[in-house]
Amino acid sequence: MKEKSELRQEIKDKLSALSKPLYEHWSLAIARALYETKEWNEAAVIGLTISKAPEVDTYQIIRKAWELGKTVVIPKCNPKDKSMTFRTLTSFTQLESVYFGLYEPIEKETKKIVSSEIDLLIVPGVAYDQKGYRVGFGGGYYDRYLSAYTGKTASLAFTPQIIENLPFEQHDLPVSKIITEKGIIESG
Repeated sequence: MKEKSELRQEIKDKLSALSKPLYEHWSLAIARALYETKEWNEAAVIGLTISKAPEVDTYQIIRKAWELGKTVVIPKCNPKDKSMTFRTLTSFTQLESVYFGLYEPIEKETKKIVSSEIDLLIVPGVAYDQKGYRVGFGGGYYDRYLSAYTGKTASLAFTPQIIENLPFEQHDLPVSKIITEKGIIESG
């Protein structure tokens, strides 16, 4: 079984090789599949990240959530203790570029919300298995957050991100479903 760091790089290389048209096509297919789920339709508050290519595009999902009157919350990371809080996002102008070119909410323009208010949390990752276990980006932020989160979870992934044998540890928590361009993997 491959080490997490080796697996991360292998998957990132595969995703970077996707053509822009295929990336857009697959991202749209994943978004449309998400919109059909019970979890999406019942959720008033949705937590997700601001995507950075080649991750599945979340900008269109955020716009759709706003269109439907849903509340969108995005993570603000605290590198000192590797903790994370979620803050409301009502406009892309409320974002600032932080480390590694990632976008996070500007604290003075957004409101913090507690995890119990999030109905559906879209959990990012680099690789997943059929059981919903994931290899994240290496910071452990979501693993820590998920340990106290009790709402519904899902992940968005391109099929090259689905791996048969994924290394996971005892503290790792699986997501309930993984939405790909080919369909939904019920894992939880």
